[in-house]
Amino acid sequence: MITAVGHVQLAAPPGSEEALRAFYTGVLGMAETSKPPALAARGGCWFQAGTVRLHLGIEAGFRPARKAHPGLRVTGIEAYAARLEARGASVTWDELPGHRRFYCADPVGNRLEFLEPGERPRP
Repeated sequence: MITAVGHVQLAAPPGSEEALRAFYTGVLGMAETSKPPALAARGGCWFQAGTVRLHLGIEAGFRPARKAHPGLRVTGIEAYAARLEARGASVTWDELPGHRRFYCADPVGNRLEFLEPGERPRP
């Protein structure tokens, strides 16, 4: 029986680790975690926030997926979106009944969705 997602793997081009680290730690606020030595030799990097784990693996000939993406639950989505924008990330709000959500791309073009249950406040 499946009980949880262990991690989500995203791809990235060779040599992008420093840009990924800057984004996932400095912009998103995640912590980098150590890769096992046998896997570290392949490049890439791993990040974690609470129980959410994202692994960025290096892929020759990388092209970011146009639709595939992780959906990341957040709290305080308005403040979180403002944090990302203040750190240079572009945020695109989108409608989803029963949720507030936006999309953002990492520095290599991976699509990331951020959502929080609840309705978007009406002006």
